[in-house]
Amino acid sequence: MTTHQVSATAAPATAFAADWEAWHRRHEEVRADAHGFLAVTGLHWPTAEPQPIPGAPGLWSTDDEGVVVELGEGEELLVDGAPVRGRHAFGPVPERGGVQAVWGDAVIEVARRGGQDIVRPRHPDHPLRADYRGTPAYAPDPRWAVTGRYTPFDEPRPTTVGAAVEGLQHVYQAPGRIEFTLEGQELSLTAFDGHAPGSLLVLFTDATSGVTTYAANRSLSIPAPAADGTVVLDFNRAVNLPCAYTDFATCPLPPAENRLPLPIEAGEQIPYERR
Repeated sequence: MTTHQVSATAAPATAFAADWEAWHRRHEEVRADAHGFLAVTGLHWPTAEPQPIPGAPGLWSTDDEGVVVELGEGEELLVDGAPVRGRHAFGPVPERGGVQAVWGDAVIEVARRGGQDIVRPRHPDHPLRADYRGTPAYAPDPRWAVTGRYTPFDEPRPTTVGAAVEGLQHVYQAPGRIEFTLEGQELSLTAFDGHAPGSLLVLFTDATSGVTTYAANRSLSIPAPAADGTVVLDFNRAVNLPCAYTDFATCPLPPAENRLPLPIEAGEQIPYERR
């Protein structure tokens, strides 16, 4: 597994470029984690009937207790560091939440997406991870880091979006909208709650989508707005979601209003694995 490569001509060795390089290197390290999404070997939807799952021990089902596994003789999982044998109910898992049960050098992910329980084995030696060569990206350019203004809605708006898996839908809370000017155009993006407290997340496509960047979506994390609503959108840090690499992902699609009409020639490009 090699480090990431920047597809465009290398940018000058400025502090801006060096900061981006350090950020992208850390992002790649997380992506290539031994039990990250590149290690997922299958996406399984358990039913009421116990069934085996390739790459996982036991028989798996789901009921009012959530996902249940019935381990065979000599089989064991570690859940929250404690050994589990025989029958184990994982209990209800919140939407977009998950539990990782350790099985040898593998992890069995139990999660809930789009209102349905899923099971995804993660094996470090999966070829997608073992052969990963990094993600190409545009060379960082300060012109793609723009200042915008965040305006909160009176109340967060539940927003239903599609998913990389046909027929699946996700519901996100949209706390507000971001307005900004880029390349002379007045634009706006609906924002979702981010991963860190107060931060924001936008899913978007643009005129590069399906050409040089992944067709379905890209994601941009935005630090918490300043007191006056000012935010910085650094599109150099636009990243791919897991569905850009694997068909075993349930990634959300952007809301219709987040389809930008101009090319955002910044951030991560189509992965080598999809070319």
